Parts: sequence; structure tokens; C-alpha cells
Amino acid sequence: MKAVRIHEDGGPEVLRYEDVADPSPASGEVLVRLRAASLNHLDVWVRQGLPSVPKPRILGADGAGVVAAAGDGVSGFEDDQAVVLNPGLDDGARILGEHTDGTHAELIAVPSDYVHPLPDGISFEEAAAFPLVFETAYRMLVTKAALREGEWVLLWGIGSGVATAALAIAKALGARTIVTSSSEEKLARARELGADATASTDGDVGAAVKEATGGSGVDVVVEHVGEATWKTSLQAVKAGGRVVVCGATSGANPPANLHRIFWKQLTIYGSTMGTREDFRGAYDLVASGRAKPVVDRVFPLAEAAAAHEHLEGGRQFGKVVLAIGE
Repeated sequence: MKAVRIHEDGGPEVLRYEDVADPSPASGEVLVRLRAASLNHLDVWVRQGLPSVPKPRILGADGAGVVAAAGDGVSGFEDDQAVVLNPGLDDGARILGEHTDGTHAELIAVPSDYVHPLPDGISFEEAAAFPLVFETAYRMLVTKAALREGEWVLLWGIGSGVATAALAIAKALGARTIVTSSSEEKLARARELGADATASTDGDVGAAVKEATGGSGVDVVVEHVGEATWKTSLQAVKAGGRVVVCGATSGANPPANLHRIFWKQLTIYGSTMGTREDFRGAYDLVASGRAKPVVDRVFPLAEAAAAHEHLEGGRQFGKVVLAIGE
């Protein structure tokens, strides 16, 4: 089969589109012939060596395709059945493409518990765009923050996979959203997708939040930026509100501002990936049509390096997807 592998850490130039031996399904596994996979920032970090993984390694967490074969002890699947993968093996303790070979390949063998029927009306490209980021956002908003209808949510950096997924889930749950970006084009796109308010990060985000919420602040902040946004997140959240943290792309050690945490009696949640229950919740929202994944651009698998450059350039709105095979 063809696959994209890394043999060393580095930039997009270390990605090799090459021939690799076909995998075989072990007992309890399903062999999937992939039709689409997506990129996550996880793929960029693994490629860069953050963390450095055993090599050669096929990258890619998200994928969708058709059943090619089933291992011993597997039932309930038919040949050529369209399926989508849950990348969070062992309830998120291991992730496809980081802890095992991933989805940027023509074939992959995955434990059957993590293989799900493709929802009706969802293309392979859309299916590959939702699993990791929707599972992550669902755990943040539903499992951790217990988001309720009518509450306000602040979403930093709309355009990223997690932020666009969180927007879709928040709207599906009846919450109100304020999203941020330095790009007016991305803010306009977010309004088209149902964002209730927008704020440019070139301006005063705290003031924009105050205006949108009538001075009260947001109930929940989806925080994945870290040092550059932490101070404003604590300012923007209302007294008794919740801040859910899943990343720190701009720096992991901002000033704690503990006075805001205790004075406002805030709850800070840490969150990463999700369990099978979180995936099922996200899957059900997508399958029902209540939440729709956003595909930014589709590249052929052979052009994975260009896809990485596009993602790293921050130009995307939604998910960057790789088309595989037919």
C-alpha cells in the first residue's frame, strides 16, 4: 500500500510518500481501506518530535473508509461497509498516529470497538474531519463543563479544528457563542455558521465579550491557546463560570492570576481527547445532522507535505483533509 511516513523528526520535508507492507487484521480488529483522513496539529507536533515517536511511523489520527476484512472474533461488519474511526484507543490513552501507525495510508487495522458505521449523508471527507476534534470538544463542553442551553461560550481562534467543532456542538446544544480571530474573513464565516458574536484579537476581546453578554461575561471558555489568551479568559468568564483547557499552543506557563480564580470562584477543568462515551456523544450529534463538520481543503495523500504547510500557515477554516484511493 501507499502511506505517508516519517523516518526522522523535522519539517514537512521529512514526510515520505512511499510503499509500505499491507497490514493484516489481528484477532478483534477490522481492516479498513481508507478513503479520507484529516490532519490535526497533533500530526505536526509528532512530525516535529513533540513527542518524538518510534520510527518509521505513519501519521494520522482521523480516517474514514470501507471495511476490507475482519479478524477472528469480529462480527457485525460487512465487506465494503462505509465506516469512520474513533482515534482515541483505550479511551484516549493511546491515539492513532501517535502511539500506533495512523490513517495517512491506504489501509489500517483498528480494534473493532473503535470502528463505527458511517452516518447517512456524511461524505468520507466530512467523516474524516470530525472524530478527534469533535470528541475533544464534546468532552470539554458536555462532559467537563456541563454546558446548558442559553449559556454563553467564548471560543478562541475560530478556524482551528477544535474551535469549529466546539462552535458546532455549542450551537447544537442551544448555547450562545462568541468567537475570536485576527481574520475578518474567518469571523464572517463563523457568523455564517451561527456564531452569535465575534471579536477580533487585534482589538479588545474582553470589551467585546462584555458588550455581547450585557456585561455579565461568558459562562464557559474553551481555552487552547494558553499564555497569549489566559489573562483575558479569566477576565471574560463570569463569576462562578468555567474555563476548560485542552492545550497551550502559545505557551504553557502564563501568570496564574490566582486572584481572579478565587475572587470570581471559577472552576478550571483540564481536558484531553475523550472516552468512547464522549466519541459516541459527538458521533450522535453528527449522525443526527445537529452538528456538521467543516472541511477547509482537500489534498491528495501524495501531497501531504503541502497539506502540512497549509495547516502550519494558519490559513485554514475547519479541517484539512487528505483524499485516499478512489
